[in-house]
Amino acid sequence: VQLQASGGGLVQAGGSLRLSCAASGHPFSRYSMAWFRQAPGKEREFVAGIDFNLLTYYADSVKGRFTVSRDNAKKTVYLQMASLKPEDTAVYSCAAHQGRHFNYPNMYKYWGQGTLVTVSS
Repeated sequence: VQLQASGGGLVQAGGSLRLSCAASGHPFSRYSMAWFRQAPGKEREFVAGIDFNLLTYYADSVKGRFTVSRDNAKKTVYLQMASLKPEDTAVYSCAAHQGRHFNYPNMYKYWGQGTLVTVSS
């Protein structure tokens, strides 16, 4: 199982970005997918997730601003981020778990490399 994240960059506060995570090597549709982020000096935290039933989950800090979605045909999960704030600056990583959704990173076996999102004030 391999995950490849992309789409990070530098954006001004209030702006938008869309992250993508392309998967290969597993039955993508059976996996729950999640996005986590880690800011400098902080622990990794859950951002958003979408399970194999297309149910979505969000951290309180991003509800109403971020939208997670998936395209099983393309084996890709997306994170649409809007109204970005400087505190959203972090390395964002996607993860896959064969089973139901969890908010806890240690439940995810497969990880993509991170993509850096920097939000300037």
